[in-house]
Amino acid sequence: MIKRKYSLSKIIKMLTEVFEKFPGTGKRMASRFSYYLIQRDIKYYNRLISLLELLRDNIKECSTCFNLSESEPCPICRDKKRDETKLCIVETVKELNSIERSGEFRGRYHILKGVISPLAGVHPDKLTIHALQTRLKNNPRIIEIIIATNPNTEGEVTANYIKKLIKGSGVKITRIAYGVPVGSDLDFIDEVTLSKAIKGRLEF
Repeated sequence: MIKRKYSLSKIIKMLTEVFEKFPGTGKRMASRFSYYLIQRDIKYYNRLISLLELLRDNIKECSTCFNLSESEPCPICRDKKRDETKLCIVETVKELNSIERSGEFRGRYHILKGVISPLAGVHPDKLTIHALQTRLKNNPRIIEIIIATNPNTEGEVTANYIKKLIKGSGVKITRIAYGVPVGSDLDFIDEVTLSKAIKGRLEF
């Protein structure tokens, strides 16, 4: 199965290093994942390999909103029943999915693919902010921007940067309401809280 000549300990170490890069996964949890995986049978391995190949070959990035999908454009951008006048700006696909689960928002999205974080080497040009500007310029139907970055330091810096960039364009700018606890991530917020936050958004 593993053709290259490595000792088992080296394989476990390499596998653990891969799992350590997963969000929220420390060395101990990564090690547990590795030992769990090496104890599976060949059917499990083949199924996992098949799914990873499907992921590699079929998941695309939407050229409009940067969502991940099997189609281009993604189902949300393709849905003519969505409200084209409202555009919700989120950090990643995870936050988009969290808001979708709340069932409250029926507009469209723009995914930034991260947040401004100079300490981590992430500057505005590494995000999809320029694409957002182009999108606003080319779509006069957009009358409201809802900034739904996470309510932490990086999220606030990013929100304020976008606000300054868009201000004066005539588009209404709102910020997701603080029903969401400060310092938390949208991915871990329950649907009811998110629904109230969307409903109670304020002009930004």
